[in-house]
Amino acid sequence: MATEVTAAATGLVARTEARRQEASSAIDPKERAKRSQYFTPAPAADFIVSHARLGSGEPIRVLDPGAGVGSLTASLVSRVLRERPGTRVSVTACEDDPQLHAALSATLKDCARTAREVGCHLETTLVKDDFIEWAARSGELPGEVRRPFDLVIMNPPYKKLAANSRPRRAVADTCTETSNLYSAFMALGVHLLAPGGQLVSITPRSFANGPYFRPFRKYFLHHMHIDHVHVFETRNRIFSDTDVLQENVIFSATRTNSPNRGKVTVSSSHSHSGEIQSRTVEYREMVQPEDSEHFIHISADEEDAELAAAHASLAATLQEIACQVSTGRVVDFRSKEHLRPDPEAGAVPLIYPLHMRDGGISWPVAGAKKNNAIMLNDKTEKMTFPAGYYVVVKRLSSKEEKRRVVAVVFDPDMTPCPRIGFENHVNVFHNAGEGLPKEVARGLCLWLNSTLLDRFIRRFSGHTQVNATDLRNLRYPSTTQLRALGGEWIEGGWPDQDKLDDLVERHLEPAGPTSPPEV
Repeated sequence: MATEVTAAATGLVARTEARRQEASSAIDPKERAKRSQYFTPAPAADFIVSHARLGSGEPIRVLDPGAGVGSLTASLVSRVLRERPGTRVSVTACEDDPQLHAALSATLKDCARTAREVGCHLETTLVKDDFIEWAARSGELPGEVRRPFDLVIMNPPYKKLAANSRPRRAVADTCTETSNLYSAFMALGVHLLAPGGQLVSITPRSFANGPYFRPFRKYFLHHMHIDHVHVFETRNRIFSDTDVLQENVIFSATRTNSPNRGKVTVSSSHSHSGEIQSRTVEYREMVQPEDSEHFIHISADEEDAELAAAHASLAATLQEIACQVSTGRVVDFRSKEHLRPDPEAGAVPLIYPLHMRDGGISWPVAGAKKNNAIMLNDKTEKMTFPAGYYVVVKRLSSKEEKRRVVAVVFDPDMTPCPRIGFENHVNVFHNAGEGLPKEVARGLCLWLNSTLLDRFIRRFSGHTQVNATDLRNLRYPSTTQLRALGGEWIEGGWPDQDKLDDLVERHLEPAGPTSPPEV
């Protein structure tokens, strides 16, 4: 009988995978991109549902939102048939794409038929509505009684939600504000879970930090205890037949009223079938209760833990070195009438990422697609900074760029001007809206361009955007260390990476108490 059950379970997954491949080929790639559809290959689906707790109670009520052709459901049912034969299971699958309804319906019928053949009972419900609208109106329809779910499994769509869009408002009214479809699906999954219920989700890891996901993290961590996080070291292995390049993680978490206790398992592999490294850490190492940003710190292995320890050992916070960091104040499309392609009388430099080269500012750039200057007047003065030394960091870096953080020094001796405009695609380190001491600015620039910091950012940030909030929450060398490091600045030159890293390492020896920079 065991052999027959295994064969039936394996056949179910194989038939569902054939439907997935057929749907993936049949749907126009542009349409899939528009809907942010990334169908789950069978090996990945099997690996994702391996994180689900099947428990001992019956029946198991399962929700699969954004179900696609039903790959996750089929893999889960296959596992139940093999490991918990005789278990009663109820599955609700939500999918609003009419092109997938026939394939999903076929998968659900296949699951029920296969379960029946081996003596198990499976009930299925296909919801053809938009998941967000369906979840948001939970139990509101006349005569509708919707019980909470024991398990939510999902591979949600990855797409930004417009600020005033109907789906975003619906999620905010139901549970929390959030800016992306995948975090909206996760939040609503939490909302629909029974106490003690489990959420298993594969998503980008970008929600773990950054300001845009702060409300979601607060809601999620208030209601859920993270049990296990699995990190994929290679971006495109999990969805190898798609163009997705997100850094993906599998999260499994339990609905609870006491989330900040116990331990959490962190594992990593290069793919769903690769060798897995696993470690168990104190919950506080991942989620720090006093952190107002509610960051989720994912240290996948000992190297990650060493990086996190090295970062934690740095001497100072940004406040302790008397620095602030802000996004550039000039939003060019809102200031078009004040912008100039080239320098002219009454105008001051306007700094874009294109002006950032080899640790310094190259301005103006002739023939650039962006403007080089902004007129200084009553309307624009508040958008600018007074002349001084500033450290400028690109907000966006490409995945192929050598460093995630790219920093330069704005030197007023090299670009003389009464004031400076920094465009919105850069972050600016300053002291209360004014410049920094020369040596501190130079030392800070060298530190931000170091391999040590780059490794930390790359390992613990799931996105290529360097937000001001991310920079505010880093730790830094002391003012004394920054001054000493800035004293090694090479006039008219920029060190290669090995030389720069050697300078940083040499000056990151323990220093005395942090003292504020002189202005």
